[in-house]
Amino acid sequence: MRLTQLRSFHAVATEGSFTRAAQALHVSQPTVTTQVQQLEELYKVELFHRTGRRIRPTEIGERLLQLSRQMFDLEQEAVQVLRDAGELRSGHLRVAAVGPSHVTKMLAAFNQRYPEIQISVGTGNSEDVLSRLLDYRADVGVLAQVLKDKRFVSVPYSEHPIVIFCNADHRFARRRSIRTAELQGEKLILREQGSTTRKAIELALKAANVQPTVVMEVASREIIREAVLQGLGVAAVSEVEYVPGSGLHTVRISDAQIKTYAHVVCLAERRDTRLIRAFFNIIGRES
Repeated sequence: MRLTQLRSFHAVATEGSFTRAAQALHVSQPTVTTQVQQLEELYKVELFHRTGRRIRPTEIGERLLQLSRQMFDLEQEAVQVLRDAGELRSGHLRVAAVGPSHVTKMLAAFNQRYPEIQISVGTGNSEDVLSRLLDYRADVGVLAQVLKDKRFVSVPYSEHPIVIFCNADHRFARRRSIRTAELQGEKLILREQGSTTRKAIELALKAANVQPTVVMEVASREIIREAVLQGLGVAAVSEVEYVPGSGLHTVRISDAQIKTYAHVVCLAERRDTRLIRAFFNIIGRES
């Protein structure tokens, strides 16, 4: 059975006329008649009672009409789903980000423009973000680094200096800035391997031939903050991610440009999909 045959049957059954069915389908009446006859001959059934100009489905025709209604109703639903998605009136954007501070502004702008698109956000370090993009668990990613990898498209969004923060009793707490050399031998709390902030501060320290004493490696920003409050050491943080609080103090590094960057990333093969393209257009206006 061909779908065109079933469509012709459905049109005749719902319109009550071969002529009106042909008009509804924008084909000739002989075409509709032939397709219905082919369906009857193929399965050796009678689908319509033809009495003069009156046409009504037979018992088997009524049963088939119930099924064809369901099929073509579902077809219309499928068309509507695709149309809504294509026009961005529905859909789901999955974002993977290195931290909420990097992504909040751009998500707010996207939501304002496309309020009917559902957005979900997962956070992790840079390696996590790229992993989610590669296995299609995320549509776009937000990284704090420049990415040079042909598998991805990366667009710069913003840049943020890295600062050092300490507790109120630390010798840096009375300062506005320090030099890189002053971190020599300093107790330093680092983020986990894969963290862009960690890579940036380690590169700057290596360039200045400075060797701090690494006392902890911690994956959680909250735990690092608490460790600094307790006087276990100082830590580096992107200024945009720093949460001020009682007992904490930040200092800039005056003799080095240490920064993290917010870059929006997607798989190169998916760059031109409608939803991802719309997101890149929004962040292009916001950056």
